[in-house]
Amino acid sequence: MKRWFIFSFGILPFLFSSFNISNKLICSAVKTCDQIPVLNQKLIDFVKTNLNKKVGRGECWDLAAHGLNAIGANWDKNYGFGKEIDLKKDCVFPGDLIQFEGVEIQYQKKNSFYREELEHHTAIIFKVHNKESFVLAEQNTTDLGKKVGTAPLELKNILKGTFKIYRPVN
Repeated sequence: MKRWFIFSFGILPFLFSSFNISNKLICSAVKTCDQIPVLNQKLIDFVKTNLNKKVGRGECWDLAAHGLNAIGANWDKNYGFGKEIDLKKDCVFPGDLIQFEGVEIQYQKKNSFYREELEHHTAIIFKVHNKESFVLAEQNTTDLGKKVGTAPLELKNILKGTFKIYRPVN
């Protein structure tokens, strides 16, 4: 995750005033990914209250659908979970949703290699380490069964397939 910082001490305020540059102008150009949108935070709170529980029928989609409905989000009741996020331009936040199509993942744990197929799978991004590394909240997986749990995802481990990331909207 790229973060931008503005220092407002020492010589910098003097330089800004010397060159007639406004701190407000500088601050408005700064893009940070630190402030989680309100609906995203509500969705994370929903997930936290449902960890280790079965949501709906226990299908992966049920976690997203019940969560979005519980927080009053506007979505198409299909697989359009809100505003589609451009991973190259936009911040990714906890509470964003990810939809996998025909994805194959390979990763290593200790001395073993694992391969997973996510033919058609929905999850909620639970934690963001950076734009390439997340912890997912999901259900209906081999490891978790029909209960909500968490699992890491490193995008570099995706061998094939596609995915889309969505942000909940009002």
